[in-house]
Amino acid sequence: MFDEEKLKEIETKMKDYEEKVKKAVERFPERKSEFKSTSGYEFRRLYTPVDIEGFNYLEDLGFPGSYPFTRGVQPTMYRARFWTMRQYAGFGTAEESNKRYKYLLEQGQMGLSVAFDLPTQIGYDSDDPMAEGEVGKVGVAIDSLEDMEVLFDGIPLDKVSTSMTINSTASILLAMYIAVAEKQGVPMEKLSGTIQNDILKEYIARGTYIFPPQPSMKIITDIFEFCSKNMPKWNPISISGYHIREAGSTAVQEVAFTLADAIAYVETAIKAGLDPNVFGRRLSFFFAAHNNFLEEIAKFRAARRLWAKIMKERFGVTNEKAMMLRFHTQTGGSTLTAQQPLNNIIRVTLQALAAVLGGTQSLHTNSYDEALGLPTEESVRIALRTQQIIAYESGVADTIDPLGGSYVIESLTNKIEEEAMKYIEKIDAMGGMVKAIETGYVQKEIHESAYKMQLSIENEEEIIVGVNKFQIEEDLSQKEVLKVKPELEEKQKAKLKKLKEKRDNEKVKKVLLSVKKAASSDENLMPYIIEAVKSYATVGEISNALREVFGEYTETIII
Repeated sequence: MFDEEKLKEIETKMKDYEEKVKKAVERFPERKSEFKSTSGYEFRRLYTPVDIEGFNYLEDLGFPGSYPFTRGVQPTMYRARFWTMRQYAGFGTAEESNKRYKYLLEQGQMGLSVAFDLPTQIGYDSDDPMAEGEVGKVGVAIDSLEDMEVLFDGIPLDKVSTSMTINSTASILLAMYIAVAEKQGVPMEKLSGTIQNDILKEYIARGTYIFPPQPSMKIITDIFEFCSKNMPKWNPISISGYHIREAGSTAVQEVAFTLADAIAYVETAIKAGLDPNVFGRRLSFFFAAHNNFLEEIAKFRAARRLWAKIMKERFGVTNEKAMMLRFHTQTGGSTLTAQQPLNNIIRVTLQALAAVLGGTQSLHTNSYDEALGLPTEESVRIALRTQQIIAYESGVADTIDPLGGSYVIESLTNKIEEEAMKYIEKIDAMGGMVKAIETGYVQKEIHESAYKMQLSIENEEEIIVGVNKFQIEEDLSQKEVLKVKPELEEKQKAKLKKLKEKRDNEKVKKVLLSVKKAASSDENLMPYIIEAVKSYATVGEISNALREVFGEYTETIII
């Protein structure tokens, strides 16, 4: 326990000390020299106590595991247990992906992270003409419960934590996961993991949406309600800044737009009668880690503190666990270069270290060859070993928030929080995040930031080693790259055809009709979707049933 009186005495002495420092700083004019970061705000050449004037330890920094959680959401952080080490993986068929998952678990991975192919993400089966040429390319092809059973064959779902990067069809894939667990004898209340389920960022940055915003928000709220009642260990959403950053946003915009999305989800859930003190405990977040090491560390700390304040002050949340911003991090895919790809190992190491020093709960490290194609087993192993070396050899996990109190870190944390809040206030004035998306405001802000960054690279204001400086002659055609075999698509189609012939198609028609009726009412969709997947209705069939009720979203044209 700390002595609060002693701390107040120290703070009083510090104020006197700050006055002396202010006078001393005036003798160093070079401190005032400034340059702009990638986020557009100014870095000083030298930081001193003057840059965190008025800093209050208890209110601004506090202790780990206590409001405002600047120093982390757990009292002991990595002294108790390391972050969950995940490797985002999925390609080809369920059989191939299952082999990769087992390989990663054997290498010491702590949790699974599933990548789905594009047709699965936007609700088309592998035999749909819209899926032509995309089956199994950017993730695993999942058409039905049969594929999901194969994907997790031999993997006990009560022993692993599974993250699924899926949004428009999140309810369907979650239903399949529940059904697979049931077949393994694992009740849903024992399942731990996360579905991304963040549709707003799809309209902003990624594009794998199906339905318009309002019905999409209804589906998300149904998932919140269902998980609150039935899946106490499951995170029903991972509110994603990662894709916003990958689309070209700054660090400040990543924090601002992610939290603005989160505000919209919380408001929608409250309107539906859900208690933020309950569902707030299972909200999770997902951020990118890019190359500006100090800025990234400060970004994570600022996001955590700002979210705690939003939940407490805006939504009146009293449960501290519901104020915590728990987040997964992925190193920046857009920062990887095809040129001199081994340089990416260093980039990923720095990004992963920033995530750990920023207090992440879970981490995926990109493989060095991802700018060339799907990662090989060797590159995936190196990516996982990067995390393990940071955890077991670097010593950075021995102390909680080791950079806390650094003048530059605390100043940057304050600045990012302040600038992000300005964006949130502007979005509030527009009527909220859904309105801001519908008008194209958020998309335009990101596009402009991406354009400025590209110009800075072309003008060599931003140096990318191996791309615009320190280039070498190299033959990338000799690099080993994992490729999905062309015959995979036909194999998946044949498997799907066989399933449709052997299942009870009359039962499938009935359950799909039930899904449509539930979608036309205020009923929670999840029980109906679970029943549908258990009858081996496909992702495409269930999505089409919902399309008939909800319609499809047309992208906003940005001028």
